[in-house]
Amino acid sequence: MTTTTTGRTTPTTGRVEVRASGAWTRVCGLADLVPGRGVAVLLPDGRQAALFLDRHGAVHAIGNRDPFSGAYVLSRGLLGSRDGRPFVASPVLKQRFDLVTGVCLDDGAVTVPVHPARVV
Repeated sequence: MTTTTTGRTTPTTGRVEVRASGAWTRVCGLADLVPGRGVAVLLPDGRQAALFLDRHGAVHAIGNRDPFSGAYVLSRGLLGSRDGRPFVASPVLKQRFDLVTGVCLDDGAVTVPVHPARVV
């Protein structure tokens, strides 16, 4: 059973993979994720991603670097939703980033990278 960032199918077990640099990479087990909390993962190319399991069972991966502070902390942010779309609020300066698009909800000119994620 597989789920993507659309969250259409929600498995209870499996492994989480993130697509970076053109390849799918296993980053953790689904059981390692807690809904509403983030986990920082290291991608094969050395970049960091913030991985989230939202309360609807969808897995999201965005860049872990907060573009406003420069700190690698987005995985420690608070999850919420706006108009049904999940976001993470940076723990440093509280800017909110859409987990689907990476766009900052407080300054549309700023984005973070989004990585496709799935459970297999």
